Amino acid sequence: MRGVLSSGRPASHGSAVVNESRLLWGLLFSSVGVGFFLYGKQQRSIVPLVCGLALVIYPYFIANVIATVAIGIGLTSIPYFFRK
Repeated sequence: MRGVLSSGRPASHGSAVVNESRLLWGLLFSSVGVGFFLYGKQQRSIVPLVCGLALVIYPYFIANVIATVAIGIGLTSIPYFFRK
């Protein structure tokens, strides 16, 4: 049987919400990262540039939604605390 787990439920029953959450949080933080990256490049400031690059890349490697949000909030707040 294609697409059915051994318990008889469809394979995407519980994991679809998690995947959608990861996708949306990743999109949000990647969008913020693009903004930080462009700002850092324009202002020649290394902190927003590196944080922006990290925000764009990290959602591809983190599978847990809570970890994705926590790391995203942390990386988003770094330029605020380390500004000139």
